[in-house]
This record gives sequence, structure tokens and C-alpha cells, in this order.
Amino acid sequence: MSLAPDPLSATFAALADPTRRAILARLALGETSAGELARPFAMSGPAVTKHLKVLERAGLISRGRNAQLRPAKLEAAALHAASDWLHAYRRFWETKFDDLDAYLKRLDEEGEQQ
Repeated sequence: MSLAPDPLSATFAALADPTRRAILARLALGETSAGELARPFAMSGPAVTKHLKVLERAGLISRGRNAQLRPAKLEAAALHAASDWLHAYRRFWETKFDDLDAYLKRLDEEGEQQ
């Protein structure tokens, strides 16, 4: 039995933290160093590095090997997989809500006819 989460679970677990989402939002502007990413947050460099490792394990970012900087950059594939999964469920629920809306309108019309 594997203890590693499936890629989609790792993505959603990484996205569950608001600091990591803020880091991803910053990386959407372009790659940068951990030091630059730490500036807006009231946390230590090692704490930001832990967040970066979670994002990297989830495949949401990659980190370069540029000497001491190790710039981080956004990787879109994991986000696309999460978006595709959410889109499938969104279509499912939109259909269900449309069905419910039609049913409620039908009940309302039947009530007006009585």
C-alpha cells in the first residue's frame, strides 16, 4: 500500500492553505526566489521553504538550481488537472440545479392552477 497521496489529492491539499495560494498568485507574475516570496508574509524563511516544498511535491511549482537563489516558478499541469476535475463536477451540479429549478417552477405553476 502506498502512503503517497494521488496527485489530485496532493494538489487540493496544497491549495487548502491560504499562504500557499498567495504564493501561487505571486508566482503567476513570474518566477522569483524564496526570499522574495517571504517578504509579504510574517514568517521565517524556513517556514516559506516548507510551503514551497509542499507546492513542489504537489507539482504546482518547480524550483531552479541557480546557486543559492533556487527560483520558484509556477507549473500549470497540476492546476489544469484540478480545474478539469472541478469542471466535471460543476457541469454535474449545474444540471442538477437546472432540473431542480424546472421542478420548482412546475410546482409553482400547478399551485397557481388550483
